[in-house]
Amino acid sequence: MTVPLVFPRTDASIVADDGDSLTFCRTCAFSRACLSEGMDKRALMDLHVLVEHVGPLRAGEHVFREGDPFGAIAAVRAGTVKTYQIDRNGHEQVLGFHLPGEVIGLNAIHGDRYPCNAIALDTVMLCRFSFPKIALLATRLPNLQQHLFKLMSHDIGVASLFARDNTADERMAAFLIGLSRRLAARGFSPRRFQLTMARTDIANYLRQAPETVSRVLRRFEKDGLLHIKQRDVEILDLPRLEALGLTVLRD
Repeated sequence: MTVPLVFPRTDASIVADDGDSLTFCRTCAFSRACLSEGMDKRALMDLHVLVEHVGPLRAGEHVFREGDPFGAIAAVRAGTVKTYQIDRNGHEQVLGFHLPGEVIGLNAIHGDRYPCNAIALDTVMLCRFSFPKIALLATRLPNLQQHLFKLMSHDIGVASLFARDNTADERMAAFLIGLSRRLAARGFSPRRFQLTMARTDIANYLRQAPETVSRVLRRFEKDGLLHIKQRDVEILDLPRLEALGLTVLRD
């Protein structure tokens, strides 16, 4: 039985993973949509030529900054990317954390400029796609076009999750379960992973004070839901944690 990988993993096999002449890399954000059209990578050389591999980016390096001209979207191959804005008072507002297989930059389509900043939280590898060319290809591949729409719709839905009036426990449970599910979908362990973002970033994203986040995590550990060692998290009672986060996730 294969043991699931513990996130993050940025060793040479992940960084060098580009599939082969027929298959896409393991974390390709578009492979499912393309394969559903009956097109492997060799049949999709049009698309592959559009791909620019970027990285490794180190923690603190920006993928793009608010106001930069928009011309491409990027899919995370490895690592974690944080998106954020700076408000008029100079305060940072965390918009999201993007994991392998997820796409950043879709919210720039309307205004032709990136409306936020994107920064690497650890060692990050990206695939950058020319948006005008992938949009043209999507007109020929209905499933690819539908996939782009789904990605945009998903981003809108995620952005509204923590805008509701939920308790601190419910918010944290939903955040951890969301991470667990997203990582599991990419072949990582749903029960063991590392929080690649700082507690202050998590607090900002959940619209809570950093002390609240630390207090809730300690309570979860005391109640037997989690085991935490620095940034390493092990979910001990997945059903209970899911039940707690259900009011936020609404699944």
